Amino acid sequence: MTLLHQLLVFFFLFSNSLLASAHHLTTNYYDKSCPRFDQIIQDTTINKQIYSPTTAAATLRLFFHDCLIQGCDASILISSTPFSKAERDADINLSLPGDAFDLVVRAKTALELSCPGVVSCSDILAVATRNLVTMMGGPYYNVLLGRHDGLVSKASRVGNNLPKAAMSVSKLISLFSAVGFNTQEMVALTGAHTIGFSHCKEFSSEIYHYSKSVQSDPSINPRLASGLRNACLNYTKNPTLSVFNDIMSPNKFDNMYYKNLPRGLGILKSDRALVLDRRTRPFVELYAKDEKIFFEAFRKAMEKLSVYGVKNGRRGEIRRRCDELNS
Repeated sequence: MTLLHQLLVFFFLFSNSLLASAHHLTTNYYDKSCPRFDQIIQDTTINKQIYSPTTAAATLRLFFHDCLIQGCDASILISSTPFSKAERDADINLSLPGDAFDLVVRAKTALELSCPGVVSCSDILAVATRNLVTMMGGPYYNVLLGRHDGLVSKASRVGNNLPKAAMSVSKLISLFSAVGFNTQEMVALTGAHTIGFSHCKEFSSEIYHYSKSVQSDPSINPRLASGLRNACLNYTKNPTLSVFNDIMSPNKFDNMYYKNLPRGLGILKSDRALVLDRRTRPFVELYAKDEKIFFEAFRKAMEKLSVYGVKNGRRGEIRRRCDELNS
């Protein structure tokens, strides 16, 4: 057997393995083992979002950061130990808001009282994310259930495998392609920024002293740049300072994020790059023109993402606590 044939066989078996794992999932997985599953998560997400309105954006970001590193297995929730630095302590994850972690802990606590040892943390995060997207006006999408929680969480595995604020379109396309998503799906998933926010330190170099001749990046709308300089004035003293990615309708999941980009109203360099690159601009224009098309594309992409790299059987466990392995 030639090397090419061996690689093709490996790819075929690997692909089938992923599909087999996903096929073990069902939408009614907890109907008998935990009948109050849906109600408990719904009550928890509603209460948390009302109390802390940034929870939806925080949870959606946490879900992405979990799934893009070795699959949707709640490995992002694991705390570091003196012997192992976990994913959540990788540099890029240090800015993940605590509200999302708190939401999962609250839901897990309630579910453990109702049906102990039954519901995985990864299923909680997946459903809570969908519920919050819908609550903010976004599309409803199906979430298959039955994931097990991952057994490995290492900061070293994060590397450059998550999107960054100043990442080029080529790198974004390559990053998403590596986990099975095409360019259109990548642009659709980036629409999550419609309810997201970014810390000032992520784009400070683009609004303060950009070059010797101009104060801010020319691709940023001048009025926006001026507003950002005022909003982020004390970011060096307060690194938690942040602004909404969609300045027009930050509390509504809609297609305004895409409408903003041609006007230079994208906060992050990676956002503005989407409308400047011929490979991604057509999708930005399409989603800006028709919200229904964006919602449908986002729905399909999220359904696909939510089953990426799921764990079953001995490849995972049902954690008693979401922030630590059972043993």
